[in-house]
Amino acid sequence: MQFLLAFIVVIPLIGAVAALLPAPPGLKGTGPGQAVLRHGVTVTGAVLVAAIVLAAGFDHDHPSTMQATTDISWIPALDVRIHLGIDGISLPLLVLTALLTFLCALYSYFKLPAGPSPKAFVALLLVLESGTLATFAVLDLLLFFLAFEMVLIPMYFLIARWGGAQRQAAAWKFILYTLLGSVVMLLGLLLIGLKSGTFDMVALATDNGRGLTSSVQVIAVLAIGIGLAVKTPMWPLHSWLPDAHTAAPTVGSVLLAGVLLKMGTYGFVRILLPITPDGMHTFAPYLAAFAVVGIIYGSLACLALVRPGSKGDLKRLIAYSSVGHMGFVLLGIASMTPTGVNGALFANIAHGLITGLLFFLVGAVKDRYGTADLDTLSGATGAALYGRAPRLGGLLAFAAVASLGLPGLAGFWGEMLALFGSFDPADGLSRPAFLTFMSIAAFGTLLTAAYMLMLVRRVCMGEKREEPQLADVQTYEFAAWTPLVGLTVLAGLWPAALLGLTDPAVQKLLAGGKS
Repeated sequence: MQFLLAFIVVIPLIGAVAALLPAPPGLKGTGPGQAVLRHGVTVTGAVLVAAIVLAAGFDHDHPSTMQATTDISWIPALDVRIHLGIDGISLPLLVLTALLTFLCALYSYFKLPAGPSPKAFVALLLVLESGTLATFAVLDLLLFFLAFEMVLIPMYFLIARWGGAQRQAAAWKFILYTLLGSVVMLLGLLLIGLKSGTFDMVALATDNGRGLTSSVQVIAVLAIGIGLAVKTPMWPLHSWLPDAHTAAPTVGSVLLAGVLLKMGTYGFVRILLPITPDGMHTFAPYLAAFAVVGIIYGSLACLALVRPGSKGDLKRLIAYSSVGHMGFVLLGIASMTPTGVNGALFANIAHGLITGLLFFLVGAVKDRYGTADLDTLSGATGAALYGRAPRLGGLLAFAAVASLGLPGLAGFWGEMLALFGSFDPADGLSRPAFLTFMSIAAFGTLLTAAYMLMLVRRVCMGEKREEPQLADVQTYEFAAWTPLVGLTVLAGLWPAALLGLTDPAVQKLLAGGKS
């Protein structure tokens, strides 16, 4: 198990280097890029298999205990260690990252986005996977920062070199926002490490802020929270996200929404809640307020984009919906209760599955129609996707109702638990304020249902026109999308499978390392 976790984190980096080397004789395939694309599918597939084996070997009776740990001294003078480990909080995110990256590699094997060398594309995809996996596996604050930053450069190039219109501006906006946020975050991490004498996240979580004064905790939460909020993204630090999603290739949007946004909320749960509880207690009402503003703002932006005549872009609409959905995650975290934090973690996974599927489907619609502009797609009466490509239309409708939180699908449980957490927040937090936040967020669910149903109406329905049939779901698309559909249904019908992992770990985290 110890070796397996290290293998999962390191093997994509080795695979990235190998992708840049010449293909061995006999493995070049029929085209110049086929061998390296096959290499990407093989490496990400091996990582996924290893992640599944790790999950199967995980001690599910003790999910609050760090397992598969590696702890090696790296920089003794600063007490920085190569410390890896997983518990019930990080394991689902690790498996989600491995799954989505494999599905993106598989999809790209058959539908490579237009751009430069396939070698560079595969190498960047693998570096991105390694950095994301490391973020969820490391237990040292400085290593967390390095892993957190490791994903920025590959995502920048995926947008800038393989993206669509306005890709250069979108890529620069993405890198500038996240880098500026990271500089502030680094100062907060260094403040915690230097004041407490260690960067070890397990030791700091067990100490539960007792070694840090309240003023240090407040400063640390402000600094680290800004960096995490940019990546989440939290309103009003979200403006890089719609541009990045609109310009990014399909697989870039899937990974950006499916796993990269989760790095920010994971940092709130793994670092700020257990290590700086007093500072989080001070800022929790403000975090909740920004969260509910994001929920309403994201929903209103989507309603404006889906309205006829607004020239709304489908990818941009799904990007703004992410601002709203991640608002529920932040609201659950801000409640500082086991119910709310469990809801946030569940909503993280659900958003990764559902929004990843949505971006796959929107990419497929754009490929078939040649545009993602809603007015162009739907014309006067609707795009009639049900009649022209019924399986694709059915999948898009399924993903839309899953995204709006239909009971029985994954999107429902996380939002409901986040609202329950706000109904009865942690001791010392203003219950009237959080009841207000809960009411506003609940109204946001109605707005979400409105724009998602309008989206289905405009894209899937409509009068039959004298137009040729579109290519329906292809075999490779079916292979890439089916796991996301299945897991969305499974998580909705059997939420205990995920909550049974996260709840003991969350209880221990909030209790200061005591089970």
